[in-house]
Amino acid sequence: MTEIGANIQQIRNDIVNTCIKVGRKPEEIKLIAVTKTIDVDRMNEVVSYNIKDVGENRVQEIQEKFDMVSGVNWHMIGHLQTNKVKYIIDKVKLIHSLDRLSLATEINSRAKQNNLQMEALIQVNVAREDTKYGLDVKNVHDFIKKIVELNHVKIKGLMTIAPYTQNPEEVRKYFRELKNLFEEIRIKNYAGVEMEYLSMGMTNDYNIAIEEGSNVIRVGTAVFGKRIYEI
Repeated sequence: MTEIGANIQQIRNDIVNTCIKVGRKPEEIKLIAVTKTIDVDRMNEVVSYNIKDVGENRVQEIQEKFDMVSGVNWHMIGHLQTNKVKYIIDKVKLIHSLDRLSLATEINSRAKQNNLQMEALIQVNVAREDTKYGLDVKNVHDFIKKIVELNHVKIKGLMTIAPYTQNPEEVRKYFRELKNLFEEIRIKNYAGVEMEYLSMGMTNDYNIAIEEGSNVIRVGTAVFGKRIYEI
């Protein structure tokens, strides 16, 4: 087994152990391998270990890699500029970063042109960090009410990026707050809205996220190792 294979096995073991700890089923948890800056060969290696979902932060990387990595669902997990929706609308399974009305309108328009429904998660800035995108928790219900009439956008859940901290326990409160919002929206039963995915948890904190209800974790460094960026 390669280093990447061993890393994936460790993550899967963590998922099983954490689920046992809190009385959940491991098969409920979707593992997305975050492939930002990762070359196609290593992406295909990940696929060989039965990884079915990959997440990209940049539209350009999806375009460049799409035809060279097959058998996976592509996820747009980074900030999405409105003028770049057209490049990925027919390529990605799920957009995790819906955070404004103008983006929802553009996704709807492009999806309609392509005769499809685009599934999306609403990105919520639970920690209210100035450096992060996403809606404030208190604005999510109103946002949903504004976009439910967009017939080609299908809201499938919520996503957040927790603050990075040396002590993952410090972010538990943010995951718990988003899970509470997730359940509030589910109870409201908005037309055309399905609270199916709660996307929260990354390399540093995915175990805490699972304990607090996440069913989608987005993991890069724990799969591929620390990235070395060119300056």
